[in-house]
Parts: sequence; structure tokens; C-alpha cells
Amino acid sequence: MTMTKFTKILSVLLCLALVVAIAVFATGCANKKTEEPSTTAAPATTEAAAEGVTELGQGEKKFTFIAKDKDGKETTFLISSDAATVGAALLDNGLIAGDESDYGLYVKTVNGTTLDYDADKMYWAFYVDGAYAEKGVDATEIVDGATYSFVATEG
Repeated sequence: MTMTKFTKILSVLLCLALVVAIAVFATGCANKKTEEPSTTAAPATTEAAAEGVTELGQGEKKFTFIAKDKDGKETTFLISSDAATVGAALLDNGLIAGDESDYGLYVKTVNGTTLDYDADKMYWAFYVDGAYAEKGVDATEIVDGATYSFVATEG
């Protein structure tokens, strides 16, 4: 079987293309290996900032607070506080506001967004570690490491 000039040239070009592809792939893998340790060695505060977590307050107790607005946008905070309740810590950091009543604090504003149930049939639902809270925010004691959230909810 004889090869024509065209098939010989095509074979050489395909071999060269294969060698170049292998070289590019190997170089990319080598660069990726040298980059990985620097990203995994970053301190926790840098990772939190990179993920869009805002750190607020000062104190011994630390917890995560998430505000989820009516458009579904979540804003996450890492709160440090010496307050006894979640409500006090969030009020101290200006993250919630509302009206005091016989039943406790009725939260109307979270992270600068106000909901009016009478006007738009939406309210702020309070959650503790992903479960609907059994108490109001001003009666819920801070548990170090817990996650508390307010979610805009249609009623």
C-alpha cells in the first residue's frame, strides 16, 4: 500500500497538532498545580470576604445571620456580640428595626428593606438553623455558631 504525498503531509500535520495539544495540556496542568496551594492556604477571614460575608460587631459569641429579600437575594453576616438575644445583637448592628408590642419586637425592616403586610401582604419570617423559629427574635438566646435568618415571606 503506497501513501500519496497528500496523506503523508496530512499525517505529519496531524502528528504535529497532537504534540502541540499535549504540550498545551501539560503546561496548563502544571500551572494549575502551582496555583492551588495559594488559594487553599488563604485565611478564613479572606475566604469569608471573598464569599461576600460581612463581619459586624464585637464580642465572645459568634453567629451567622442571613437576610433574604423578596427577590431572593441573600446577604450573609458574621455577627460577634456579647448580647443575650439575637434581637439585641441585630438591633445593635442596625440590621433590624420594628415596633415593640405586647408580644415582643415585630420586625418590619431587615438589612434596610421594609416590608408592610397591610400594603403588600409580605412579612419577615424568622428562622433558627433553617427551621421556623419557636420564639421571637428578641426572645431567642444566642447560640454560638448557630445560623439565624429573616426571609421575606408572602402571607
